[in-house]
Amino acid sequence: MTSNITELIGVYDADSTLLGEVSYWVSARLGITHCSLCEITHGLFTKKSEWKQCAESFTVPFHLFHRDDAPHDVISTLAGEFPAVLQRTTEGLKIILTKEELEHFDGRTSDFADWITDHLSPA
Repeated sequence: MTSNITELIGVYDADSTLLGEVSYWVSARLGITHCSLCEITHGLFTKKSEWKQCAESFTVPFHLFHRDDAPHDVISTLAGEFPAVLQRTTEGLKIILTKEELEHFDGRTSDFADWITDHLSPA
């Protein structure tokens, strides 16, 4: 049962600094780098309006971080495996979507949101 989930956390495979953001954007356009979570939540320059609406509809907060600004316990749990989505429960942190699993959404925000909604639904 997932009723003890207090928070969902997504961590991008990118840095939060201006240089990090620009570097990621350019590298992604050139096919050098790729972050499947970025593709789910962001369009070409900003967060997708579809993502904003979906995130507001979840029954728990969904916080997004970059690999350089995520909380220490999140970074420790991920052990360098970015991007990923975790859930925080009363028992601690658990990875619920790995890099490979995020790839399956192929940037489709609605499919990702449906998966999250199903995950949050009581069994």
